[in-house]
Amino acid sequence: MSAPLLAIDHLEVVFDTRGGAVEAVRGVSLAVARGETLGLVGESGCGKSVTAQAVMGLIDPPGRILAGDIRWEGRSLTRDPKGWARLRGSEIAMVFQDPMTSLNPLMSVGDQIVETLRYHKRLGRSAARRRAAELFGQVGIGAPERRLDQLPHEFSGGMRQRVMIAMALACEPKLLIADEPTTALDVTVQAQIVDLLNELQAELGLAIILITHDLGVAAGLCRDVAVMYAGRIVEMGPIDTLFAAPAHPYSQGLLRSTPTLTASERRLVAIPGAPPRLIGPPTGCAFLARCPIGDEACRRLPPLAPTGAGGRAACFKAGRDAWADAREAAAN
Repeated sequence: MSAPLLAIDHLEVVFDTRGGAVEAVRGVSLAVARGETLGLVGESGCGKSVTAQAVMGLIDPPGRILAGDIRWEGRSLTRDPKGWARLRGSEIAMVFQDPMTSLNPLMSVGDQIVETLRYHKRLGRSAARRRAAELFGQVGIGAPERRLDQLPHEFSGGMRQRVMIAMALACEPKLLIADEPTTALDVTVQAQIVDLLNELQAELGLAIILITHDLGVAAGLCRDVAVMYAGRIVEMGPIDTLFAAPAHPYSQGLLRSTPTLTASERRLVAIPGAPPRLIGPPTGCAFLARCPIGDEACRRLPPLAPTGAGGRAACFKAGRDAWADAREAAAN
């Protein structure tokens, strides 16, 4: 990979609560190069969105970055918090999970994009409106001049997501963070949004971080993927490697709980148990209590070590089929 546009080194984010410090992100290291797409996958609460918010400089009390570094084009943002204000929206943009709650319901969608352009690009109102109409056309919204004057509730869920993408692209960022951009959309619209992001990346040379719990969406957009569990990266590497030969038991469990047209099992088998509490989480492998092949060695923290084919996994037994017995039971 070429020199990273964004580099995250051993990031730790905590949230102070009455019950104690919630260790939401624990030692995460990632890198994204220009024009590349990285998927962050994992179940709800594993730290994906908090990692993205840290990159955007949106961690506010009771949250705080406890340790680690976030570097943009080689410059440390954690050591220069004012740098975030210059970058946010102009060089790093984010599409949030729910466009209906991210858009102002009392302002037309056009005014919201115009406001962004006037603040960051110092455009006049007429020029900003023309640019907003161009952006609507770029993301596939028809009759842009008319639709700029509509309120968010006048758009469907898929069209609101397109509005959010247009707003994120307004200042021509180098990195787009898409946080669950297909959540709550039907599969046809999901495919349209994935196709749109692919087209925009090819046209604009964007780097993209895709946050999702949907492995199918990640497969349609990402070249590389990082699997998160309980605030840590447990596996990362090329998406093809993850699908063909997942090395970590958690990654294997995610894949076996994904429906396919060719699966021979009669029903899906869920991963037993629940993720650990992140107030005083386990010091060793956080997946130990749910893992069918875990043992005493796993009470130590496994390093994220190479597994072959460009992948890495944080497991002392990486590559072993942890769920073979469960699959046999489900088939019977």
